Amino acid sequence: MKLCRFDDNRLGLVERDHVLDVSAALDVLPSLRYPLAPGDLLIAHLGAVVARVRELAPKAAPKPLASCAFLSPVANPPRIIGAPVNYLKHHAESIADQGISFGKEVKTIDAYGLFLKSPTSLVGPSQGVALRFPERRNDHEVELAVVIGKGGDRIPLRAAMDHVAGYAIGLDMTVRGTEDRSQRKSIDSYSVLGPWLVTKDEIAEPGDLELSIAVGGQVRQRSSTRFLIFDVPRLIEYASSYYALHPGDVIMTGTPEGVAPVKPGDVMHCEIAGIGAMDVAVRAA
Repeated sequence: MKLCRFDDNRLGLVERDHVLDVSAALDVLPSLRYPLAPGDLLIAHLGAVVARVRELAPKAAPKPLASCAFLSPVANPPRIIGAPVNYLKHHAESIADQGISFGKEVKTIDAYGLFLKSPTSLVGPSQGVALRFPERRNDHEVELAVVIGKGGDRIPLRAAMDHVAGYAIGLDMTVRGTEDRSQRKSIDSYSVLGPWLVTKDEIAEPGDLELSIAVGGQVRQRSSTRFLIFDVPRLIEYASSYYALHPGDVIMTGTPEGVAPVKPGDVMHCEIAGIGAMDVAVRAA
């Protein structure tokens, strides 16, 4: 199932070239009282929402896909977890390009571990990326994004996939510089998630997905999740060895080689096999 959040926070079921408005399925979500438990409410109750969506879909009003403004399918992620230098060829290009490394020694995820991005950096594809420092180098990084569905602490590798809700396309935008990675990647709009959430039953093997990004019709990144250093189960095991995961946590799995700068006016066309495609416009903040 492909679930989206679109227009004015409507809930949609994506089928071929249209979206079925199934917003009434949100009525199954429980009411909340302060203080709120960590986690995204929809993702925490995804099973109940999906069941209601199936009931509503036959009579739901369709809307053409092209006329929908897609927001992030996860509205309130507790965390956005990043996996730095998780492709060997990206490691090589980072060493070779001083515009990426700024003279620092570049290692892989084995040495760096993970990093956290502010949840407030998250937007959907229709909202675009606003470059806060357009005079500096701002790079695109297309990635497979994993959405955690069931929370857990110290999750063993064998059980890791039981905690996945689904997948989306992620853009882990970054402004290059000497500041800490989390600061440079937590700028408002520097985490893009979309165009929808594909439930995990539709992706048989997340470790074998082609992904790409093109800017102005020129393909800049094209690779496969086959080349991840830490694959999806290992990322979940590793992250949960440091902190408990919660429903709605988003793991950006890392970007392959081909990262390059964007400027205001550019449009990034991102694709991941089995998930879909999204266009994300770049503007000055």
